[in-house]
Order: sequence, then structure tokens, then C-alpha cells
Amino acid sequence: MNKFKYTNSNKRYHTLDYYYKNRFGQKVFKVSLNAGFSCPNIDGTVGYGGCIYCSKTGSGEFAGNIEDSLEDQFISIRDMMHNKWKDAKYIGYFQARTNTYAPVEELKKRYEKILSMDNVIGLNIATRPDSISEECLDYLEELNKKTYLTVELGLQTIKEETSKLINRCHTLDCFTNMVKELRKRNIDVVVHIINGLPYETKEDMLNTVKYLNKLDIQGIKIHMLSITKDTPLEKMYQENKFHVLTKEEYIDIVINQLELLRPEIVIHRITGDPKLDELIEPSWLIKKFGVLNDIDKEMVRRDTYQGIKAYD
Repeated sequence: MNKFKYTNSNKRYHTLDYYYKNRFGQKVFKVSLNAGFSCPNIDGTVGYGGCIYCSKTGSGEFAGNIEDSLEDQFISIRDMMHNKWKDAKYIGYFQARTNTYAPVEELKKRYEKILSMDNVIGLNIATRPDSISEECLDYLEELNKKTYLTVELGLQTIKEETSKLINRCHTLDCFTNMVKELRKRNIDVVVHIINGLPYETKEDMLNTVKYLNKLDIQGIKIHMLSITKDTPLEKMYQENKFHVLTKEEYIDIVINQLELLRPEIVIHRITGDPKLDELIEPSWLIKKFGVLNDIDKEMVRRDTYQGIKAYD
């Protein structure tokens, strides 16, 4: 018998699908968009070149085509998703790069363009903790009163040496303070982390989750590091051949991380989803659903679930 409270399936962790159905009473899916923003660690504001793992699309591999208008991107992806889910509602997901890195008037134009589309019930905005101004916070607070809003903050790791190595160009204090500022305004926060960053140990990855478990966050995205073509990370890997997690190692670490997370924290993602023609390593990421199924099977085998060690 599944002992986990937040589930309507065989999952032993708090899935996004369960959360949306419980909150909105129906299927909801995110429509991924590329609004053409840049990043402060690309243009020289805080650094150059971007994060070493970031592809040319700025982690927006499955977002819309930047050559298209936001409306056309939205319609194209929505219609494709409708082949699978006929009666769903939508959340506009500003995914690629840093989606608060522009003047507030420009943000308003882009966000509200998507909010005006039929059956859009909210926005997810992916950004960096160093790229939300006080004026932007005020606007997000106003937006949060009108629609369902989630801000996704990239952290990746709490280990400062790794953060410098991957060229994040912001501190852990900066991240923590932004979580507090968003929560003061009652805005939901989802945090991105990456397992398998160069030279990190299992203990490092668990420490990141232990730290997040103590913060007032509402969701988390767990990614496996993917080494993709034409990135600084690919060059580092070819030169140094640092250890890449095996599928078995990744599954073990993810399950240990889930055990440490409070059960009410929603798991928005539990593995990476790279473009196959750009992937260098790990090859096992190609079979995403195999990884998800193996996580489920191993959690059953261990008779464990999210949050079992959250309060130890």
C-alpha cells in the first residue's frame, strides 16, 4: 500500500500533475516560451559566457521558436499538446534564459500578452535570483493577486566552489534573500538544482536539498547534468573526463533527496530532458521514461517515499 499522502497514482513523491489536478480540478499543462531575454552573466553585467552547461537556447530546448511571435509560439505548442490532452487549461512558461531581465514595462507587455490568451490560468517565470529588481518584485506581487504565478529560481548547488566553476555569478546569500523577498509577497517559488555537477559528491548533492528543505519553497526541479555540444562544459569534459553519474547512482541520489524533502514540496521535474542530437553524456538520459520508471520501482523496493527523513 502506498503510504504517501500527495498522490493519485503509484508515485511516492508529490508530482506536479497531482498538484495541478488537486488545485484546479483538471489537467493543466505548461506552454514553454522563448521571449528572447538575455542573462546578466552572458552580457557582462555580472559575468560573460553564461553557465558552462547552458546551450545556445539558454536551457529552452523545448520552448517555442524565437523567430516566432510569443502568440505564435504559444498557439503552436498548445495545439501540439492538445493532441494528448483535449480539455486542459494552460500556464504560460517563460523558460529560456532569464525572464525578469528587462525593464518592467517590457515584462508587462510580454507576460500580459500570454495572460490574455484563452484558457491561460497563470504564468511560470524562470529567472535568476540576482535579476529581480525592487520594481519587478512590486509588479510580480501585483500579478500574483490577479493570476496563478510561480517564479522559478536557478540555484543548481549550494556549494560555492561548484557555483564558481559553473559560472553562476551569484552567491548563496543572494539566492536565499530572493526566496525570502518573493515569499514576503506570497509568490510561489520553485528551485532548480542539478545533480552530477563536476567534482560534486553525493554528500554535496544531499546538502543542497537539506538546505532547501529549511527554506519556504513550494517546489523543486531536479535535473541530471547533461553535457551538450558546443558548450564550455563539453570542452571541460573532453579535457578532464570528470565522473558522470551512472543511471544507478543518479536514481540512488534522487531517492535520497526525495526522502529529505518535506512532502508538501511539489516535484516539478525529476530528471533532465536534453535534445538527443546535442547530447554528449550521459547516454542513459535518452530514455527519460525508463529513468522515471526505475525511480518508482526502486522507491517501492526500498519501501520509501518523499519526506520520510525530512524532519530528522
